[in-house]
Amino acid sequence: MLKIGILGLGEGRSTMSAALQSSKVELKMVCDRSIEVCKQRAHEFDFHHYTTEYQQMLDDAEIDIIAIYTPDHLHAQHVKQALLAGKNVICTKPFIDDLSDAAKLLETAARSGKKVFIGQSSRFFEPAKRQRKDYEAGLMGDLITIEGEYHADHRWFLEKPWALEASFKWLYGGLSHPVDFIRWYMPDIEEVMGYGMISSNGKNAGLKNHDTMHFIYKTADGRVARVSGCYTGPTQPAQRDSGMSTILRCTEGASQADYHELRYAITDKTGEEKIVVWGDKTIKYYFRFEGQSHHAGEYQNYLEYFADSITQGFTAYPDVKEGIGTVALLQAMDRSLQTGAPVKVDDILAEFNLSRNQLSAS
Repeated sequence: MLKIGILGLGEGRSTMSAALQSSKVELKMVCDRSIEVCKQRAHEFDFHHYTTEYQQMLDDAEIDIIAIYTPDHLHAQHVKQALLAGKNVICTKPFIDDLSDAAKLLETAARSGKKVFIGQSSRFFEPAKRQRKDYEAGLMGDLITIEGEYHADHRWFLEKPWALEASFKWLYGGLSHPVDFIRWYMPDIEEVMGYGMISSNGKNAGLKNHDTMHFIYKTADGRVARVSGCYTGPTQPAQRDSGMSTILRCTEGASQADYHELRYAITDKTGEEKIVVWGDKTIKYYFRFEGQSHHAGEYQNYLEYFADSITQGFTAYPDVKEGIGTVALLQAMDRSLQTGAPVKVDDILAEFNLSRNQLSAS
């Protein structure tokens, strides 16, 4: 079993649960700058190997993997430290918040010989896994377009002071999930155009950035896709309005994966619609805590996938290159919101001395 250390015990709570229940990784140590949070997690999981000093965890020669769940602006430094310490790295999304760090991270990762995996957990949820499997099996033919959305009633965020700061953007905190689904199927996005607004609920609360957004993508081969997000208003009942959905429209069929509802529908080449809804046992595997605030099952799925990539020698995706590419797309989307004009992803990359070729799959 590979040994893992976890940095950041807010979101890292799910990874603690995942590691403690996994047969492929062993939890060796956890770290948070708050000793009170460390003690809280120690009590919750009856796991008492914790520290408030990141370097102490990096110095542990037995640890093979460092999993990072710190604030976005700290990711680049924490990933670099882990690689220089000879550790494989899992980093939660978004990978980094500043592309000026990207070239150095690519160089550091390559020089270290260690793997970097971006924890885009939504790929590892049951409906998304089934949709990808059916797509790769050719059950729907060739891909024409994708529609992704993340619509959720997150008005409770407006009560949190940090959500009202200028640094908080739903584009990165929420919409990055369906954006990753788009890139999973259409990695070669060339241009993006988007519009956004702050809803009246957001304005009344003092929100600084868009909470309602719609984007259109164009790929290098001319295909188009769309993604949308709406975060501070009511939603329809889940039977009609999934919190997060990905629709693939292909030449001979179509499919829809509904994330939180654990629901999947496909109309394959035969023209027959099939619907899968997973039951209580699967729901309890994914949602182990209160409500749907932590999705530990996804984290366990990706921990074990990453562990397999290390022991079996394959690349775990999203890797460091794909993670940087997604950040470049998000920054192009952000710029389109600000300018009201289409933005080419290559222009964003060029500003940071990066190119599409550097980020192509290994």
